[in-house]
Parts: sequence; C-alpha cells; structure tokens
Amino acid sequence: MKITFKLFATLTDYLPPEARRSNQIELDIDPATTISQVIEPFGMPHKLVHLVLVNGKYIHPEQRLSATLQEGDVLAIWPPIAGG
Repeated sequence: MKITFKLFATLTDYLPPEARRSNQIELDIDPATTISQVIEPFGMPHKLVHLVLVNGKYIHPEQRLSATLQEGDVLAIWPPIAGG
C-alpha cells in the first residue's frame, strides 16, 4: 500500500536527495508495517524524531511501536524545535 512520508526542518536531509526539495516521498509498505518500522530505515537519531503525525493526528511515542498505517495516510515527522 502507498503512503506519503514527510520530513520537516533539518530532518529533510534524511530523505533521498531527489525528495529533499519537496520534503516528501511516496512509500510502498506492507499493511502490517508499524510507524517505527517506516521511520527506521531513514537512519534518523531517535532524539530527533520528536513530533510524529499521521494525517495531522499526534502519535505518542509508545504507540509508534505498534500503530500501523492505512492506504493513503500521510506520516509527517518534525524534530524538536528550539526557540527564543
């Protein structure tokens, strides 16, 4: 099944070069794949995977190990944001 995987801010560097400009890539995954399993191959340090949203809904860290996605879902990840 196909999903859209989006990375924001400094995380876009973990996408393939051709996807960095649009900050997203379409992935074909098995329906049993968990959110954590989708994220893992991109090699992002765990501490940088801060805000995880599926179709705009926040996914708590403990849910990421078991929650799966549906056809057409958008998985978006933001790093921690520092401000002043």
